[in-house]
Amino acid sequence: MKHIYKIIAVLAAITAVWVALLETSTVPRSYAWLLPIYLVVALGCYGLFMVGYGLMFFPTCPQEAVLLQQDIAEAKEFLAKKGVDVGSE
Repeated sequence: MKHIYKIIAVLAAITAVWVALLETSTVPRSYAWLLPIYLVVALGCYGLFMVGYGLMFFPTCPQEAVLLQQDIAEAKEFLAKKGVDVGSE
């Protein structure tokens, strides 16, 4: 629940800055109206970058792979006992 408060606080701060930019003439009004769109596009680019980075440097976990193979073998044995064809080894 605390995470939602952080998100709301960040959104409130961004909204306050945006309204302040609209009210003052530091940024032309035509540009200030587009700032939410730029923010959404920037967040989308950041998200795509983080997904790509995570895929490029995906951590390998050999011990987890061994455990997963053991779980698969156990599941195949269990299903074979129940009479389910699990395919060839």
